[in-house]
Amino acid sequence: MKKIGLLFVLVLLLSCLHQLQAVKLTAVKVGSKINVTIDGKYFTSYICSSDEKYPFFYPVNGPLSGGSVTSMRNGEYPHHSSLFFGCDQVNGGNYWQEGLERGRIISVNAEILKEGGDSVVISDECIWSRPGALSPIKDSRKFTLTSPSATVRLIDVEITMEMLMDVTIKKTNHSLFSVRMAADLSVKNGGTMVNAEGNSGEKATFGKNSPWMDYFGKRGDFVEGIAILQHPTNPWFPSPWFTRDYGFMSPTPMYWPVNEVETTVKKGEKLLLRYRVVVHGGNTTEAKVKELFEQYK
Repeated sequence: MKKIGLLFVLVLLLSCLHQLQAVKLTAVKVGSKINVTIDGKYFTSYICSSDEKYPFFYPVNGPLSGGSVTSMRNGEYPHHSSLFFGCDQVNGGNYWQEGLERGRIISVNAEILKEGGDSVVISDECIWSRPGALSPIKDSRKFTLTSPSATVRLIDVEITMEMLMDVTIKKTNHSLFSVRMAADLSVKNGGTMVNAEGNSGEKATFGKNSPWMDYFGKRGDFVEGIAILQHPTNPWFPSPWFTRDYGFMSPTPMYWPVNEVETTVKKGEKLLLRYRVVVHGGNTTEAKVKELFEQYK
């Protein structure tokens, strides 16, 4: 324990030095990926391949270990793709689980708006498509990636969903912004999942409304994790959380619709959803997740 404590103090000292220096974020588009680096070290890729179910970020590398804090396509849940946005039960289509014929969210214009300074900004336009059916939704996305310290990386997410027709989303646990954790960080393997109220684990957080949740665990000599913060202006804020000790969390109202059956949105309506993703070293307190949420507001 003393060794781990000394290592974390060293990382904090390096973080202070890091903040005195200019952090440089770069991005380059290579085929169907946009690769992002922080001070020359690979951080993440925004993947928008034509043979994928939806665009997503993978890997999402931790600031201490350099290994991804997320995972994808494990044998039990192959439809979990790291850090992603999708939805099932949309006008009869499935824009979440495997099977492209059931529905896809297609990237049509992923591009880099800014890179080379203290931030990278990525934008995308997506169409929700299914064979034999009219597209129910199109969305526009903006991701702003920054690194306020050596132990924290931020991905600020803005997604505007525009309804191209009346949309009905039946009750579903497969919905909206989500993360699948790396297995070694899951509660099942000794990790911690905690919400803003201090409740921990699946039993204490499932279905509970909370502005944010953090998921972290020990990795070698370090502790790393990822938090998702909901912006207070989001529809349904603060949404209840669908959580799993095996390594999954998602803020979603779709599993708890107001009428207990479905959620309806009229043609022409737009929903702006904003999230802050905090990829961090240390635990929730050390990463100052609460403070980052207060700044986000």
